[in-house]
Amino acid sequence: MTMRLSPRRWLSPLLLAAACAALPVTPAAAQPAAPATESGVQVRKPRLLLVPESMVNSTAAQQYLQMKQQAQARRVLNVDAPQVQRVRAIAQRIIPFGARVNPRSAQWAWEVNVIDAPQINAFCMPGGKIMVFDGLIDTLKLSDDELAAVIGHEIAHALLEHGRARMSEQLLQSVGINLAAAYFGLGDLGAQALAQAAQLAITLPYSRGHETDADLLGLDLSARAGFDPRAAISLWRKMAAASRGQPPQFLSTHPGHAQRIGEIERALPRVMPLYRAASRR
Repeated sequence: MTMRLSPRRWLSPLLLAAACAALPVTPAAAQPAAPATESGVQVRKPRLLLVPESMVNSTAAQQYLQMKQQAQARRVLNVDAPQVQRVRAIAQRIIPFGARVNPRSAQWAWEVNVIDAPQINAFCMPGGKIMVFDGLIDTLKLSDDELAAVIGHEIAHALLEHGRARMSEQLLQSVGINLAAAYFGLGDLGAQALAQAAQLAITLPYSRGHETDADLLGLDLSARAGFDPRAAISLWRKMAAASRGQPPQFLSTHPGHAQRIGEIERALPRVMPLYRAASRR
């Protein structure tokens, strides 16, 4: 069964227009890199973050709630209790290590759920809303370490605010840079453009650059949580086999499997010390 996201009718034009009026422009210089470590990886947040974080997280929370309601109506939400416990336990080990990259994530209302559907899919929305599809686990027969590689990757997207960056990019494309810089005093036109940007920000795939950064940070997070980062290699080999050499739908603009595996292999010397240290705890 294919899960479809319903349109964002709940995005009130009045609320959007009000948010636009106070929209801050974050200078590129104010965007720090993730902190340097004794080992591990270092990646940067996107520089273009025009839309307020609170608005992006609220939008994502509403969309996540709608998806849960749809799944509950179809009786496919969290139907396998041991599977749900397994996914949540892995996520809960990884989540605390996100605060060193994005301190605000410690205050997010994190949530983890599982949908019983055949898609090879998983995501973490802005604000820490995680969804994993059974098809990902069952089709690929994932080990805990491989599942941690997926969850760490998706959490990394949220920590690096890739959804917020994509929403900002789409908004600029919709209304133009000059109008955006003027804080979108556009009334209904500005609200319509922002609503469209919000929809595209959550439903479209990330860029290849974002994917590479999420791969690297995901390795770092899962290693710190005590999961073997080498499992990311077997994960992507399974992905390649399952998709017959082509990325599945939710990876449609992602790096090729061979390129992705190569980046992971090059990063392993930086994250294996983190895994060994975690294993000794």
